[in-house]
Amino acid sequence: MAGNKAVVYSKPGSVEIRDTDYPELVLKDGPGVNPLNIGRKCEHGVILKVVTTNICGSDQHMVRGRTTAPSGLILGHEITGEVIEVGRDVEFIKKGDLVSVPFNIACGRCRSCRERNTNVCLNVNPDRPGSAYGYVDMGGWVGGQSEYVMVPYADFQLLKFPDKEKAMEKILDLTMLSDIFPTGYHGAVSAGVRPGSTVYVAGAGPVGLAAAHSAQLLGAAVVIVGDLNAERLAQAKSFGCETVNLRENADLAGQIDQILGSPEVDSAIDCVGFEAHGHGKAHGEAPATVLNSIMEVTRAGGSLGIPGLYVTGDPGAVDEDSKIGTLKIRFGLGWAKSHTFVTGQTPVMKYNRDLMMAILSGKAQIAKAVNATLISLAEAPQAYQEFDRGVSRKFVIDPHGLVK
Repeated sequence: MAGNKAVVYSKPGSVEIRDTDYPELVLKDGPGVNPLNIGRKCEHGVILKVVTTNICGSDQHMVRGRTTAPSGLILGHEITGEVIEVGRDVEFIKKGDLVSVPFNIACGRCRSCRERNTNVCLNVNPDRPGSAYGYVDMGGWVGGQSEYVMVPYADFQLLKFPDKEKAMEKILDLTMLSDIFPTGYHGAVSAGVRPGSTVYVAGAGPVGLAAAHSAQLLGAAVVIVGDLNAERLAQAKSFGCETVNLRENADLAGQIDQILGSPEVDSAIDCVGFEAHGHGKAHGEAPATVLNSIMEVTRAGGSLGIPGLYVTGDPGAVDEDSKIGTLKIRFGLGWAKSHTFVTGQTPVMKYNRDLMMAILSGKAQIAKAVNATLISLAEAPQAYQEFDRGVSRKFVIDPHGLVK
């Protein structure tokens, strides 16, 4: 039987490449696996040879020690792969298919899935609705930053690329369909971005850049990206965004006013999440900063898309309230301005097919927008360190050296 290597969270600040079990069509006991999920048979699943798997900012939260993730957890929820084994109950997905895996694990049978809310499937995580590969408190499904991975509910979940050869030519774009492109797009759609909109995107990490590119695809007139990191802001500027440096100038509304002639935008998107920092040179961690600032700068009646991650357990938080996800949000301001808030995991399957077609037709250039950077599996620990330092790259792991 073939072996398997994977990226494993070992301790705060550290990941390792370890030999691990070759996947089977059953969920076995292991780090982070919910006891009620142990032994789940997955004849509806497939085994993938991983072609590309990306490092995500959500992974970085765990690696920093900012969640309750256990040591030994195999990371990775952004997966693209070739089907090499199919379960007994798989009817439509075939060996040899090249597929994108939505990071949400969804059964296709429950009320949420039937209503297209695959982000909160009721049957895959005994703790609460919603699940993901290689992520803390998500049921314990094994992550895909590895050579091989098992994916359940294959017929329902997997997005097959129509032409394998053409897909490999654009694989650095198509690999973004598993998470950050739909996540950024969902943020923009949730914020009500439309032709002629003015949009503020908080955060110039990969999801923020994906949201900015998505806002452009949706026809926004002006997309403004704010961050504390000059290198990431330069990346946003490289594909036509306006930028505001909140380290150099803490006055967000004033900077927006200089760009638009108004201190408010039509829509705003939070792509930062719970590790947000205050603005200015002497900034410190202040987890409600982004939520409060986007309420301030969004016009009355506007919408706020919040794909940025917020958690219910953060052992490294700055205060006791924040450790359980209780933040000091100016909800009264949002109420007074009649804002609409949309939060939570992105229902990837709602968007990934359309975004695939946008990539294959050349309309979307997501790999360029997020500065996709190909690495080997062995280089993943170093890439995690660079990503943590704020480098403006989206690292794409190629475990088998298949990408030209």
